Amino acid sequence: MLDHPTRDAGFAVYVHWPFCLAKCPYCDFNSHVRQTGIDEPRFASAFAREIAHAASLTPGRTVTSIFLGGGTPSLMKPETVGAVLDAIGAAWAVAPDAEVTLEANPTSVEAERFRGYRAAGVNRLSIGVQALNDADLSRLGRMHSVAEALAAVEIARKTFDRYSFDLIYARPNQSPQAWAAELREAIGHAAEHLSLYQLTIEPGTWFEKLHAAGRLTVPDPEAGRILYDLTQEVCQAAGMPAYEISNHARPGAESRHNLVYWRYGEYVGVGPGAHGRVVAPNGRIATATERHPETWLDRVEKHGHGLTEFTTLTSEEAADEFLLMGLRLREGIDPERYRAFAGRRLDSRRVSDLVGDGLIAGHLGSRIAVTPAGFPVLDAVVADLAA
Repeated sequence: MLDHPTRDAGFAVYVHWPFCLAKCPYCDFNSHVRQTGIDEPRFASAFAREIAHAASLTPGRTVTSIFLGGGTPSLMKPETVGAVLDAIGAAWAVAPDAEVTLEANPTSVEAERFRGYRAAGVNRLSIGVQALNDADLSRLGRMHSVAEALAAVEIARKTFDRYSFDLIYARPNQSPQAWAAELREAIGHAAEHLSLYQLTIEPGTWFEKLHAAGRLTVPDPEAGRILYDLTQEVCQAAGMPAYEISNHARPGAESRHNLVYWRYGEYVGVGPGAHGRVVAPNGRIATATERHPETWLDRVEKHGHGLTEFTTLTSEEAADEFLLMGLRLREGIDPERYRAFAGRRLDSRRVSDLVGDGLIAGHLGSRIAVTPAGFPVLDAVVADLAA
């Protein structure tokens, strides 16, 4: 029996394909470049073994969404994707309307595979466009042009009922006028969903080195706030409001997979460096797998899984995660779910103070949601409520 605060939030499976053609200079994801070919049948077999092990820990669940992320999952052959999806279908019941998303890069070679992914069972594509400006694509280390990106989006439109793409803004020297024009162009190509991320300098990336050396500048917080506010204004006017701090969709077109994360449901993480949150009789479990692809492969072949972390969260840890994830959503959280995780209610005085400051709306007897004014300072709001 699942615990009450998790039961209705969904059960998702995340599969991590860790390989890329090149490492983007801003990226801190677990991605790796290999000059030699990847043994896809061997990896597919390992995925199947780890999926079976994960199913033994989570019996009786029904999968509501599957997400193949990376890395660059569109480097996989459609046959490999099909094998992974077949393994998931053999391990758990899969809802008839399950969302099955694959992340894709819009190079022309990968775009040609889209029809194969659809035949394999993928029903939603997430495309890493990142910019609609060739000069900025080059600076971001992307290996496609704007023309290739838009061609890939068009193929996705013809192949899938649902697709989304990503853009990065607050790029070096990006003006509000230029971003607004680019965003409006993007909305013209987006059927239902856009993910819009502010460029951040992540530790350990090439951009961090350039930034530290004074060779890369990004908008300061005030300029970044102007770009953020402009993003909300343009998308709202186009009928694609933010349902999460960085994600915009037409009503009903939200990413169901990511909603499982943000609503703090259960999700299994499979593949090198994947993370998960599953429910066991003794509580909520945080899982993580070996990050290095070949080491992960060896561990799975020897032990049936690549888990390096399997930790029971304390009630406070689970409650803090619930706040951190749920308050990213425009719909906010049910305070009763927080009480079920934490064993105590949110502090009514802190709630009242944040309502008075205009940073959250609602009260302890109803849903609590961060306001538009609160989203730019979300971390501080969460920290205040969790204290």
